[in-house]
Amino acid sequence: MRLYLLLLSVFSLLIASQSCKSYTPAGTSISSSASTVVENTYFSSPETDYLYRTQIEIYGNNLSGILIIKKISDIHRVAMTTDFGNKMLDFEISDTAFKINYLIPDLDRKLVKNILEKDFRALLKESYDVTEVSEDAAFKIFATENPKGKNFLFYGKKDGLLKKTVITQNGKEKVNFLFDGKSAIFADSITLIHKDFRLKIKLNHIKPESE
Repeated sequence: MRLYLLLLSVFSLLIASQSCKSYTPAGTSISSSASTVVENTYFSSPETDYLYRTQIEIYGNNLSGILIIKKISDIHRVAMTTDFGNKMLDFEISDTAFKINYLIPDLDRKLVKNILEKDFRALLKESYDVTEVSEDAAFKIFATENPKGKNFLFYGKKDGLLKKTVITQNGKEKVNFLFDGKSAIFADSITLIHKDFRLKIKLNHIKPESE
């Protein structure tokens, strides 16, 4: 598999692709600056096995497989297999810890591990301390701090569900998570888009056969 070589090529282009514009949500007005906490509950149920068909697009190359996420106490166990059932990765992650149980040789690189840790920690983080609240016509937007910038969580005004998370670093938009669904416990689809290089990950929920 060529995923590592593709990722290595991507990261070699990062310096040339940086933007100078500082990110702020467009068309919003500040409604509150009081401290509060906001929750992302999409992967919060220990009773649920989260299964997603996964498509990875990176510079015109496509990879696919099945992603399995399980909450166990205060951690999430994440595994991915190929469409033929061969294990590709297996790790455990929380707000403060990241433990690799298995990676296929092509993925067993520091570069890939850093991507997995950052992206999945952002995807699976459940609780955020809010520093500012703003809104536009469709969303209530909660700003939170991360070690290198801010996260912006967009909740739909109609259904109260998380629709988008924007991760910024040094004022620049880095990663978008787009959520679609009708349940607060799981999203029907999730799209992860890196803004400074062409990496896109699409997750589509696999319904249990009983449904």
